[in-house]
Amino acid sequence: MTRFLAIPETDLEPLATVLNTLRLEALGDNRYRGRNLYQLGGRVYGGQVLAQATMVAADTLPAAEDRLVNSITAAFLSPGAIDSPTDFEVAELNDGRSFSTRTVNAIQNGRIIFASRISAQLHQPGPSFGSPQPEAPDPETLPSSVDFFASLNDPRGHIMSTTNSLDMRHVGGHIYIRPAQDRTPRQLIWIRTRTPMPAGSSKLLQRAVLGYAADQFMLEPVMRATGLYWSHPDASLATLDHAIWWHRNFDISDWILADLESPSAQNGRGLVIAKFFQNGRHIATMSQEGMVKVRSITHKDD
Repeated sequence: MTRFLAIPETDLEPLATVLNTLRLEALGDNRYRGRNLYQLGGRVYGGQVLAQATMVAADTLPAAEDRLVNSITAAFLSPGAIDSPTDFEVAELNDGRSFSTRTVNAIQNGRIIFASRISAQLHQPGPSFGSPQPEAPDPETLPSSVDFFASLNDPRGHIMSTTNSLDMRHVGGHIYIRPAQDRTPRQLIWIRTRTPMPAGSSKLLQRAVLGYAADQFMLEPVMRATGLYWSHPDASLATLDHAIWWHRNFDISDWILADLESPSAQNGRGLVIAKFFQNGRHIATMSQEGMVKVRSITHKDD
C-alpha cells in the first residue's frame, strides 16, 4: 500500500536524512523495515522509532477514508543498535466508524525493543478549546542550538550541528554543558526544523516529525530541577515511555513553543508533561517518563 511512505523529497540537510529514515520499506503482511540515524553512543534514537511507528501505522489505515493519527502511547523496552535494521510489525486491532486502532512493535534480531498503540480518527465536528499559550520571548532574540553545537570542538558538537534537523531556542538558557542557573522543574523551548519541510508534506508527516523531535528534550525539566545537564559525567538518562496527543494541525517549519513541566522525580525516574503551541493554538500534548540516574546519589526514595 505505502500510501504515506512516499514522502516528498528535499535536498536540504540534515532534514533530508531524517525524512529518509521515515521512508520505510514495505515487506508485506503489515511488516516494514527502517534505517537508523547515526548516534554517537551506537544506540537507536527513540524519537526516530516513535516517528517510524507512526508512519507505518498510518500506512495500514483504510484507503478510502481520511483518517489522521491522533495519539500514540509507546514503551521503550530495550536499547536498539544503529548497525542493525529495525523491523516493524503492525496489528490492525479495530476500524470503527470514527476511529482506527493499531499496535506497532519494533524488532531487532528477534527481540521487541519498542511497543506502541496508535489511534487514528476521521475529521469530525465537535467542541473546541485549548490551553492558552504562555508568554515567552521572541525566538529570534534567543541563542540557537545550531550555532552552539557548531561552536563546540568535540564529536558531540559536530554530530549535533551536522545531523540534528531541529533548531532549539531555550528560554532561560540551555543545559548542554552546565546546569541551569534557575533550579525549576519548568522549561520553555522554541523549536522548528532548521530548513523548511518539503512542499506537499502531509499532516501525518508533520505529526511524526514533531514526535521525532521532542524525544531529545522532554526530560530537561527534570534535569533543570536537579542540577543535571547533558554532559554530566555521572548522569544516565533514557526514555521509558512516551505518549502524544495531537490536537490540531501545524507546520513544524514555523516556530512551535513547548511548555514542559515535571510534576515528580523519584526512584531513578522522572515524569514530564508538555504542551505545544503554534500561533497561540494548542497543537499537541505529550507525557514522558524517563530513567534519570546519577551515580553519586545513593539514597532511596519511598
